Amino acid sequence: MTDSAKPDAPSQNRKPGGAAATSDGASSAPRAATVPPSQVQFDTTELKSSYCNVCNGSSTREEVVVNFGVNESWDMGREKLLVMLQHRVVMSPYAAKRLRDMMNRLIDEHETKYGKLDG
Repeated sequence: MTDSAKPDAPSQNRKPGGAAATSDGASSAPRAATVPPSQVQFDTTELKSSYCNVCNGSSTREEVVVNFGVNESWDMGREKLLVMLQHRVVMSPYAAKRLRDMMNRLIDEHETKYGKLDG
């Protein structure tokens, strides 16, 4: 199977018509069909926002895992740093690559407007 023929994530349930059902129940179009951005509608009725200032991740051949959390320890003299992990996002390597590309674009736009970020 070539890379372009591989499913986006091995654990997705397929809906009739070939669309994939993601873990949140949303459906994504099959790879062969390209939906123009003007035809994508986002349902935000279940959207929740949360703040994070720490993230880490790991990966296997089949999935990429990114954990998000909050460091509330402002005392840097402590021996151990406590980070409260609040969210874990598990995705296919293909989705992770798209996320990387999007984040690179967003950071480039931010630096263009506000100046280079250190680090």
